[in-house]
Amino acid sequence: MIFYPLFRHLTTLKSKFIRLSSTAFVPDIDTNYYCNTENAMEIGNNIKLRKGVGDIKLVMEMYKVLKTTPITDASYETVRDKLYKELSCLPNKTHPSVLKNLEPNVVREINQKRDFQEHTPLEFSEITRRLNLVRTDKLGNTCGHKSYYFLGELAELEEALIKYTVNKLLQENFKLVSVPDILPSQVLKSCGMTVNNDRTQIYSLDPVHHGPDLYLSGTAEMSLAGLLMNTKHSEKNLPMKLAAVSRCFRAETSNVIEERGIYRVHQFTKVEMFAVTTPSQSESMLEYLRTTQEELFSPLGFSMKVLDMPPHELGAPAYRKYDIEAWMPGRKNYGEISSCSNCTDYQARRLHIKYVHNGVDDYAHTLNGTACAVPRMLIALLETHQDPKGKIYIPEVLQPYMNGRKYIVKNNSVPELKLMKIKR
Repeated sequence: MIFYPLFRHLTTLKSKFIRLSSTAFVPDIDTNYYCNTENAMEIGNNIKLRKGVGDIKLVMEMYKVLKTTPITDASYETVRDKLYKELSCLPNKTHPSVLKNLEPNVVREINQKRDFQEHTPLEFSEITRRLNLVRTDKLGNTCGHKSYYFLGELAELEEALIKYTVNKLLQENFKLVSVPDILPSQVLKSCGMTVNNDRTQIYSLDPVHHGPDLYLSGTAEMSLAGLLMNTKHSEKNLPMKLAAVSRCFRAETSNVIEERGIYRVHQFTKVEMFAVTTPSQSESMLEYLRTTQEELFSPLGFSMKVLDMPPHELGAPAYRKYDIEAWMPGRKNYGEISSCSNCTDYQARRLHIKYVHNGVDDYAHTLNGTACAVPRMLIALLETHQDPKGKIYIPEVLQPYMNGRKYIVKNNSVPELKLMKIKR
């Protein structure tokens, strides 16, 4: 790995737009495309399809002002910073095959839905209440709303899922990385997350006590991308495949009935895949990540469908995205358990991740995919494999990670917890 120098001197017109200073990190957004008036209509239509923010007319106007502003002018940096702020709001391009899609396209369905002839399937919350496996209510003394405790064999099943997933990824030659959970805003924003607004999904740390500009990571994708910030790679070393197990922190909440219980929580464990490729490799890498997810989930026995997502579901960074939804019998609906995205050079340009092609530096492509998001996987597993006698069947591929056990039974090792009122 060759480290790409943060400070450099460029002499072309474009280079003055991306000069870096010790106080500002300016993304190298493709002004040849986004500031070309011939592309204005295409970009504007893409913004509408993506339901994103951004004003391409304002970008064009500011670009014209910047081109006519001498670099020695006192207002130059102010104009440049405003231009790049507007450029950063624009979404990535959209893959041509999904441009006209208004709804997700079902790519394939995997595993039949289980036929519950013996009993009506229970929801995860009722199953775990009866077996004393989860605490989600009245956690104000500890972690508060939208959090949980897994108890006994359910906690063991969480670890089994993680070990099973990591073992599979190591067999696929992913390199495992242990990542930090606290990141600066520049990494988060470069990955496409929005911080410091009314609808932020990110927890910020108190600047008075912890230092300015620190946030809890929402996914290991951000930490892995940050690890590669300002790096340059040999083409022969790509694609690069990384994986990480981390806690994910989400400030978002939901009152949607389908997202009740542990479906959407403020903190959870996830195994993430992250890849760096050349531009010619990224589309095949996306298919590889999707296939890897299917191979991971299929032996777990729940029914699922693979979806090619329409433009308005892509978010700002993704060029194309697949979701996998699992059938949750107790809830009687599908729930998203994973996604994988090709972000092309959207993140690489913002983080300055490059590779050398025929002696010339070019921007790499980055991709990410969920290998295991624990809470939703557990919902699908327990609701699918519940037994009318009050047991949970453990899929065969997970049994070696559960000391050979075939069933989860009622937890008696941890007493059922009852809260007592304390008089003050």
